[in-house]
Order: sequence, then structure tokens, then C-alpha cells
Amino acid sequence: MQEEERRSDSIRDVTGEIPHSDDPQAAPGRLDLVRQLINTADLEAGEDELSDLRRLESWLRERRLIGARERLEDGDLERALEVREALRRLLEDRGSGDEIDGHAIRSLNAHPACVQMRVRFDEGGVPRLEPVGGGLEGALAELFAIIERASGDGTWERLKVCSDHGCRWAFYDNSKNRSRNWCNMAICGNRSKAREYRRRQRTPKQSQPSRAGS
Repeated sequence: MQEEERRSDSIRDVTGEIPHSDDPQAAPGRLDLVRQLINTADLEAGEDELSDLRRLESWLRERRLIGARERLEDGDLERALEVREALRRLLEDRGSGDEIDGHAIRSLNAHPACVQMRVRFDEGGVPRLEPVGGGLEGALAELFAIIERASGDGTWERLKVCSDHGCRWAFYDNSKNRSRNWCNMAICGNRSKAREYRRRQRTPKQSQPSRAGS
């Protein structure tokens, strides 16, 4: 019975909307959970919300990604962090135009959550992916289902990672032409531009070849 109740909650979570966020960097709907997961690690400050298994458990439960009575297992923290960093690297490479890191792709594709889903038709006859299992695998499968849907409606391409390498904060690009590169232009954008300027200043200029007879 508890599992059926949790499954019912999970279906509502995947298909429904989360409360409106005033954060200008927030992604629409449930996709913001993916952004929030990536940003549990503040790389610039050296802080990690998911520093132990109990914190991970609380984080997932607060977002209704696991049930009230579900408990995580040994090794779940390492698996969750692996998925988090693989998603960060995927978004980072995609935003920079580089070839996406094959290790990140393999890490995501090899994760058991990728096969812990099924298609379920809602009351309107619309097919939706939903998790099959529970625990961490069910939670990550739910997030993967959200990503799959966001890929279909065009919002997944707008989820990015700040191109400032000291930051790498996830944000949603809501600009008209999808051209944002930094989570904060005033801070990360200016810092990156200053860094690039200093790099160009350090690079010796090539001397112009002299012309014969001049």
C-alpha cells in the first residue's frame, strides 16, 4: 500500500507543476529540480548540500522524489553525486560547443535509473514516462523522465551551466535568442571577460614581417 501511494505521488510530481519560483534563474516546472540538483554543489564556495547520505535523503524527500518512509542505501550518495556531476559536465560541454564528454554520457546511460521506467497513459490518453522502482533509482528515474519531456518541449536546451570555470552554476537561459553564457553577467561575465583580456595582454604580439627595400 505504501508503495502504491508513493507511486501515485510520483505520477503527480512528474506531470504537474511545482510552485512558482521568484528565482530568475529557475527553470520552468519540474525541470527546475534538475537545476536544483546540480546546484547542490556550490563549487565556488566549496560547499555541498549533499555531504552525507542523510542530507541526500532529506533533499529528495523535501521534493517528493522519495516517499516519507523510504530510506536510502549504502552507495546511494556516491551514485547520486556521479549523476549530478555527469549532468553538469553534459550541460557545460553542450554550452561551450565542445564534444560532450563521453564519460559523462556513459555514466548516465549505464545508470540503473535509465531502465527503471515505463510508459503510462494518463486520463487524457497522453503517454508519459514514470519510474518503476523506489529509493534513489526511482528518484533519479523521475528526474530522467523530466529531462526527456523537457527535451521534447524545447526547455532542456535552455538549461545551461555558467561558462565561468570557477562557477559552473546551473541556470535557465530565458533570453529570446538563447545566448546567455553566464549565470550572472555582472559577476561571472565581467570576471570571464577580464580574465580573457589579461590573457590576450600576456600573449606576445607577432611582429609584422619587414618588406624588402623599405
